[in-house]
Amino acid sequence: MKKEHRQKRMLFLAAACAIIAVAAAALYVPSLLSDQNNEKVLQEQADRKSRKEGVRLSEREEDRESSVPRSAQLINRAGNTLEQRIQPPVGYQRKQAKSGSLAAFLRGYPLKKHGKPVLLYNGEEKGNQDAHVAVFKLPMEKEDLQQCADSVIRVYAEYFWHSGKRERISFRFVDGFQAEYEKWRRGYRIQTGDRGSSWVSGGRLDGSYGNFKKYLRMVFAYASTLSLEEESKKISLSKLDVGDIFLKAGSPGHVVMVVDICEDAAGRKAFLLGQGYMPAQEFHLLKNPAREDDPWYYVDEISYPFSTPEYDFGKGSLRRPQY
Repeated sequence: MKKEHRQKRMLFLAAACAIIAVAAAALYVPSLLSDQNNEKVLQEQADRKSRKEGVRLSEREEDRESSVPRSAQLINRAGNTLEQRIQPPVGYQRKQAKSGSLAAFLRGYPLKKHGKPVLLYNGEEKGNQDAHVAVFKLPMEKEDLQQCADSVIRVYAEYFWHSGKRERISFRFVDGFQAEYEKWRRGYRIQTGDRGSSWVSGGRLDGSYGNFKKYLRMVFAYASTLSLEEESKKISLSKLDVGDIFLKAGSPGHVVMVVDICEDAAGRKAFLLGQGYMPAQEFHLLKNPAREDDPWYYVDEISYPFSTPEYDFGKGSLRRPQY
């Protein structure tokens, strides 16, 4: 009897344990599923938050990039030449310049260190230091001679001299006289007077750079925007190229020079301008007054009067020197 009683009790306990296990499972499984669902929901919320944070981070990065002055993106302060210093705008690139071309000469031309002031012929600083972004190491004489038109002449003369094209060094005086360097090199000198200018003999053959500078000082003294107008021709903006000039002839007049050019995939052009001015001063790269942080001028944006930092040019002012 006791054995049967113990068996019945054990069966009862086993049944009770089974019932308790089933009840516990009934409570645990929904809880487990609920926890899994909650974890999934929490993970989805975390993922959404992460994506939002990523978007906000990306926006902050874009904001930081957009907050960087465009000049910092376009101007490499460590660059020692025009091409190294000034980068083309986004979407634009410089067209390959032929070796020995004026474009190649100017792109490789050395510049003074970033931030240097424009100096006058006497070593003093120019009054307006807000018009330029760079200064060329173009030679300048100590007299008040190498002004705006003379600076353009100096660029061309230095280019012809250093590229082995010295026979092309020839510039017109205001009185119409043609001052050919080759004749000067052979010993002829220029006599000026009320009846105009003329060649006189008596010198000796001298192909030195020092004698070349003497020739240029003579040209600077008797050439101007008026003579530059006579030895250049009008062109359209669509034909714009390095070496072209915006010119207002007269007294006073002014001239600025296209010193570099780039294009985008659609063929739209942007260009850089250089100038000298009065009093005689270093040749410098101009800012674009219409774009605070971008020195490039965009052909599509040009209208007349065309404004540069220190002078406005009228319609028909774009010209190409015939050197």
